[in-house]
Amino acid sequence: MESGTFAEELADALVGVQRLIRRRLRSGLTVPRLRGAEVELLRLVQARPGIGVSDAAKELYLAGNSVSTLVNRLVRDGHLLRESDPADRRAARLRLTEVAQNRLRDWERRRAALVGRHVARLDEADREALRAALPALRKLAVTLHEEAEKP
Repeated sequence: MESGTFAEELADALVGVQRLIRRRLRSGLTVPRLRGAEVELLRLVQARPGIGVSDAAKELYLAGNSVSTLVNRLVRDGHLLRESDPADRRAARLRLTEVAQNRLRDWERRRAALVGRHVARLDEADREALRAALPALRKLAVTLHEEAEKP
C-alpha cells in the first residue's frame, strides 16, 4: 500500500471511530448534550485545574475568543467556575464545578463501556492488533502536537 493511501485510510478510520463514539454517547442522554469542544475544554480543566483561558486556547488550538465563548457558556450552564488570578486580576483561572465533574465521570464511564463492548466483539487477533497499535498512535499524537506548536 502506498504511504499516501495509508495515511488517508488511517486518518479516515480515526475520524470515523471518533465520530461514531460521539454519536453513540449522545443517544439516550436525559440532559442537554455537551458539544465536542465543550467536553475537550472540560477535560483539559479537569487535567489542569486553574488553567487560564489563553493557555486553554493554545492547548486546544482554538482562537482565544472561541474559548472565551465556550467558557461563558459553560459558566452560565454551571459547569465551570471562573476565578480571578491572584497574580493578575484581569486573567481568569478555570475550575470544574461538581456538576461538571459528575458529567465527565459519567461520560468517561459510558465511553469506556461503549468502546469496551465493541472491542470485546472483535476476535483476539484484532484486539491484540489494537493493543499493539496504541504506543504508535500515542507517538503519532505527540508528533502532531509538537508540529502544531512550531511557529
